[in-house]
Amino acid sequence: MSFYTSLSGLKASQVDMASISHNLANVGTTGFKKSRAEFADVIASNLAVAPTQMVGSGTVVKGNRQQFGEGNLVQSSSSLDIAIAGDGFLALKPDPTKDGLTFTRNGSLRVDSNQFVTDAQGARLQVYPVDGSGNVVATTRASLTDLVLNGTSGKPAGTNNVTLGLNMNARSVVPSTTAFNRFDATSYNESIATTVYDGAGNPMTMTTYLKRTTAPVVTTPPAAEDLSSAWQAYSFVGDQPMVSGTPSTQAVTFQFDQQGKLAAAVETAFDSFMPASGVAQQQIKLTIPTSTESTTKPFKVATQAQDGIAVGRLQGVTINEKGIVTASYSNGDTKALGQVAIVNFSNSAGLRQMGNSNWQATGLSGDPSFASSGENGAGSLMSGMIEGSNVDITEELVSLIAAQRNFQANSKALDTSNQITRSILDLRA
Repeated sequence: MSFYTSLSGLKASQVDMASISHNLANVGTTGFKKSRAEFADVIASNLAVAPTQMVGSGTVVKGNRQQFGEGNLVQSSSSLDIAIAGDGFLALKPDPTKDGLTFTRNGSLRVDSNQFVTDAQGARLQVYPVDGSGNVVATTRASLTDLVLNGTSGKPAGTNNVTLGLNMNARSVVPSTTAFNRFDATSYNESIATTVYDGAGNPMTMTTYLKRTTAPVVTTPPAAEDLSSAWQAYSFVGDQPMVSGTPSTQAVTFQFDQQGKLAAAVETAFDSFMPASGVAQQQIKLTIPTSTESTTKPFKVATQAQDGIAVGRLQGVTINEKGIVTASYSNGDTKALGQVAIVNFSNSAGLRQMGNSNWQATGLSGDPSFASSGENGAGSLMSGMIEGSNVDITEELVSLIAAQRNFQANSKALDTSNQITRSILDLRA
């Protein structure tokens, strides 16, 4: 009997050491939860034996119980890294074609090629839907949806109008080169770059070159200075010259009076052209408003406007303390994409380990209870943080030494039982 009793102790010590070794191996695993082997004594009991005479028959492994204590929270540089302070799990969908969910404390997330937010294995983070104002629409399991980062925002519109309000220097000299050539800086006085957009919202550069065509008028004091001057504007979108009229001409002429004022706004509708992107033909009208004037001050662009609308490109993602995921775009748009779901269980120790710091609900764990950050004991969500393993190296090493001693003691008892048996067999009549 003692032989099998010691053997059960050996097996129990092996399980204990295996559990501790597993904990130590995952001390650096994000979101890992340690386990503890639990044992029970075995008693061969029957009614014929008095309670004071019963002898135990060893030990048996009752379970490898998971310990869901919170791990250390570590600062991260990614806003998509999230941690839960308190109880609760993040919900993930491993297979988008199926309804099954897995649950994790590992909030180290990333974006896949299809813009879905996933864990390292490609399981998609689940969120509650929100309306345009960021208000949560529903918080049930059926309402869960994949978190996807829309790469663009806004409806694009091609540029139709460009307005340039200028302050021209009345003392500018006439360029020495008579014929305009945009590659020759001596053939014009100033240049202005304006970002315009094609029909798909793609940016283009419209460059307008300004050339003076009349010489400054020199006046003798005390007479007022003559601020009159005539100018020509040449515009290009990329490498395409903007022309208008029949026959086609590129130069747009505007003239100031002696007081440096424009008699009327200059409006020129250029002929339609095909952008380099090849999206669609578009037409641009250039307006030089009456606010444009000729003064003795240096050249300056006073106002510069265009009516095209760019497509907003995703620039960043933030997650607030309520779990609301908000995307920001290059055109100034912000868009709420969903609220991170947090899941609780009545018995977390009953969850089935799936590896990769993921768990699955079982009959022992109970059905998942869906909540959100700060509600119903779900814990608080923190962005820019990840939860490390809850393994304490010192504690595990001490437990490992104790398990080793238990193994050695049971080995000694087994050896002693063997020696006693041998002594009995060696007895001579």
